[in-house]
Amino acid sequence: MPSADSDIKHTSSVYIASPEGDTGKSTVALGVLHMLGATTARAGVFRPIARSTTEPDYVLELLLEHCTADITYEQAMGVSYEQVHEDPEAALSEIVMRFHTVAERCDSVVIIGSDYTDIVSPSELNFNARIAVNLGAPVLLTVRGAGRTVEEVQQLVAVCEAELSAQRAHLAAIVVNRCDPGMLDEMPPALTGYGVPTWSIPEVPLLQAPTMAELCKAIGGEIYSGDPELLHREAMKVMVGGMTAEHILERLTEGVVVIAPGDRSDVLLSLVNAHEAEGFPSLAGIIMNGAMLPHPSIARLMAGLKPRLPILTTKLGTYDSASAAARTRGRFTIGSQRKIDTALSLMEERVDSGELLAKIDVPIPSVVTPQMFEYQLIHRAREVRRHIVLPEGDDDRVLRAAGRVLQRGIADLTILGDENAIRARAAELGVDIGGAKVIEPRTSDLLDKFAAEYARLRKHKGMTVERAREVVVDISYFGTMMVHMGIADGMVSGAAHTTAHTIRPSFEIIKTVPGVETVSSVFLMCLSDRVLAYGDCAVVPDPTAEQLADIAISSAVTAEQFGIEPRVALLSYSTGESGTGADVDKVRAATKLARERRPDLLLEGPIQYDAAIEPTVAKSKLPDSEVAGRATVFIFPDLNTGNNTYKAVQRSAGAVAVGPVLQGLNKPVNDLSRGALVQDIVNTIAITAIQAAGAEQ
Repeated sequence: MPSADSDIKHTSSVYIASPEGDTGKSTVALGVLHMLGATTARAGVFRPIARSTTEPDYVLELLLEHCTADITYEQAMGVSYEQVHEDPEAALSEIVMRFHTVAERCDSVVIIGSDYTDIVSPSELNFNARIAVNLGAPVLLTVRGAGRTVEEVQQLVAVCEAELSAQRAHLAAIVVNRCDPGMLDEMPPALTGYGVPTWSIPEVPLLQAPTMAELCKAIGGEIYSGDPELLHREAMKVMVGGMTAEHILERLTEGVVVIAPGDRSDVLLSLVNAHEAEGFPSLAGIIMNGAMLPHPSIARLMAGLKPRLPILTTKLGTYDSASAAARTRGRFTIGSQRKIDTALSLMEERVDSGELLAKIDVPIPSVVTPQMFEYQLIHRAREVRRHIVLPEGDDDRVLRAAGRVLQRGIADLTILGDENAIRARAAELGVDIGGAKVIEPRTSDLLDKFAAEYARLRKHKGMTVERAREVVVDISYFGTMMVHMGIADGMVSGAAHTTAHTIRPSFEIIKTVPGVETVSSVFLMCLSDRVLAYGDCAVVPDPTAEQLADIAISSAVTAEQFGIEPRVALLSYSTGESGTGADVDKVRAATKLARERRPDLLLEGPIQYDAAIEPTVAKSKLPDSEVAGRATVFIFPDLNTGNNTYKAVQRSAGAVAVGPVLQGLNKPVNDLSRGALVQDIVNTIAITAIQAAGAEQ
């Protein structure tokens, strides 16, 4: 067993330190953790000094949720501020010991410095520098640019660099966070004298904005009415509604919270209706202060309007309510998905990951974990940036996924449905889809063009333009026509519709790739250390030999698109020439056909699953095969076998199944499970974008 010292020697780490609080260190830490997760199998996190001993460290909880190493909260924590007060040297020894335990479990570790929630010494940065040196971690210095001139930031960094140097800490890079957007480009050149990479990140109010739930807690409030789901929305501004209703309406902005007494019937009714009305901003909520509730008649009228807008009550007066709300700073927690996406987007846009990782000296990975695959999927989609159409604009999951995709720059989007309703619901959910185009098929200028083209394509079936007009207003047909006509590069649907409803239009309109007659699917199976492709597990129930050959070739192409070197195993209950019977003969014939059509591919069949994946079994059954024991693409003889096998592996081996990914079409259309989670939809959009780029090549 290797020693702890040898493990630590090969563990890359970075210490994220700051000279003060409120620098936005958690934004930087999360972004760096994602960068490491994309390049190392086990990216971990360590917190040398606990933020608090009376409540959980929400920053650490957030980062643990995103790390890929097997670390518990207790393992990731060092010591308390009290321990540092009582005996700094003993605390430092404890920190080093606990860090080494974490490092043994990791390939890379993000270390988050203290948050200045207590006073340790005249210079808390000095103690953080000592920790960094003792942990052998280079320092990523994070300073706050908000409210400072370039010269003031220069002076602050000079002081920090001197303190780090005094402790012999190695400065790896500098991030000036929360900058005035107008000063972003001035900051890095002003700090070039330190010989390390320097980046600037803008101040984004959303990252400090409290949610309605956090405001409710701050004012000691209760929920009066509204959709509880909307309590997670961030409040971008707090306004006291002490004026007349018409003047309040003039001052409303997106995401505002209005404080007003419960007896101001005119104000309450105006706000509830403004939130629902077209042409007005979407409110985050209403706070009824002073322990006053609406008059029973007004309450009945408001209830009849069925407002989704969260309305809170509090016993505090106007001044105290406004003061408590103004003091409330939003926390960056596990459930803050919009903040998480914003932080990752900022780091991806503003920080050069390659340059930073080189400074951290990250080793080249020999395995691919599910998290690495997902991160790389998103990264590749961002690089190719294609246009994807989402037909199901009335589904909250689709809207949330769209917000994430746009925030991260994964793809450009068109969403189908009623524009006013879609944008209003997205705003209520706190989802920014401002970058998406929204089209209502029934009123679109594209309708005549699509009807004429669909009638042409289906002329042999007796289709007329009049009937075609009725067909193409269906969201699946309209979205498919967008892809066919080159307005979009791909389509993702199925969250609220059947597979048949999603892909039937593709058979009629997009058609299959030349030389391939079969539309099929693969699941990308992310095991603990590699990614495999399983096909077909979702589309063709009982393929013929010709269809199996199609599936094998399409699956090899798909695998290659996603960085999997294709070594194709056509599976059966028998290996090589030993078995007979209709089923094994079908696989044997399919293998022959596939080899004739693609002699460049590495194919083996018929072969049993164990001989395909396990080298020791392969050595005895097919010792001369280039595929046996090393297969990466597994082709099942029928849907029954494929579907059950992928689910068995998913559940018993803890594999992450990404898909189904449809293949064989001229242009990509992908079907979602009706139980799809938001992240599933995001991943499928990324997959579709990568397929679209591959199809163009």
